[in-house]
This record gives sequence, structure tokens and C-alpha cells, in this order.
Amino acid sequence: MNQLTKAQFTVGLLACFALVWGLASEALEASDQVFAFILVGVQLVAILVLSVIILGILEWVKIFDLKTNSILTLLVLVTVRLISTL
Repeated sequence: MNQLTKAQFTVGLLACFALVWGLASEALEASDQVFAFILVGVQLVAILVLSVIILGILEWVKIFDLKTNSILTLLVLVTVRLISTL
């Protein structure tokens, strides 16, 4: 497995772990908990896909190195999720 693929999955998993607490608390407060947990699963998969896409684009442009791109991707994913909860 090459470094880019490792970084994509690592950033995706870090973003999922960073956001799972908020997603789980939203699901527990929902009236239909089965639908809420399905929605949480879909959101976590979307976060993983977004991390792969964003990091792939940043590596394709080659402005920064892989570590900087990984940090930027993680910040973007967490920021987008936090803004969407407002």
C-alpha cells in the first residue's frame, strides 16, 4: 500500500473518530433511533469518501507535502461537519 492510500484512510478514520461522538449523541436524541443510526453510518461513509477525494485532489495539485495535505484535509472535514450542525 502506498503512502497516499495510507494517508487517505488514516485521515478518514481520524475524522470519523473525531466526529462520531456528536453523531452518536444526535442519533440517541432522535425519535426514530434506527433511522438515526443508519443516517450516522451513511455520514461516516461519506466522511471516508470525502477524505479520499480531498486528499487525492491536494496530492494531484502538489502544493504541499503529504503530511500538510493530510492535516488540511482533516481540518476541512471537521470544519464542514461542525458548520453543518449549526
